[in-house]
Amino acid sequence: MSSEVLAPGTLDGGDILRMGRELLVGVGYRSNEAGVKQLRSIVGSQGYTAEAMAFQGCLHLKSAVSTIADDTVLINPAWVDAGRFSSMRIIEIDPAEPFAANALRVADSIIYPAEHVRTAARLTAAGFDVRPVPAGELAKAEGGVTCCSLLLRM
Repeated sequence: MSSEVLAPGTLDGGDILRMGRELLVGVGYRSNEAGVKQLRSIVGSQGYTAEAMAFQGCLHLKSAVSTIADDTVLINPAWVDAGRFSSMRIIEIDPAEPFAANALRVADSIIYPAEHVRTAARLTAAGFDVRPVPAGELAKAEGGVTCCSLLLRM
């Protein structure tokens, strides 16, 4: 068994949303069904599942939905089916900030684009420790805080 995704399979980290031992993979511009199938084979022996997830309106799945706590997602319901997350607490982005669902959980804090003040207020009101960072330059290329991060446990 290979431990890498080979052509014709493609995967982009921005399309992979981890929820416990479940990986949801956005199939779109950068990730495809062949990549999901290969990922499923790679992670299955470790007790993980990998399933394809449809989304629209953005480049990556994590632009439409991010996990911000074990039981909570931040979501743009115009871009991804919120029903898929019905077992979780759902916080919707402010509709005036369509790219506001890209958030990075680090321990008990949320690293969050300073430009999305309305959605940040929703997160704070919901009890989250929001740590704003300037991300306007990243947003010009539809980048977000998850795109520039590699988290390691030490």
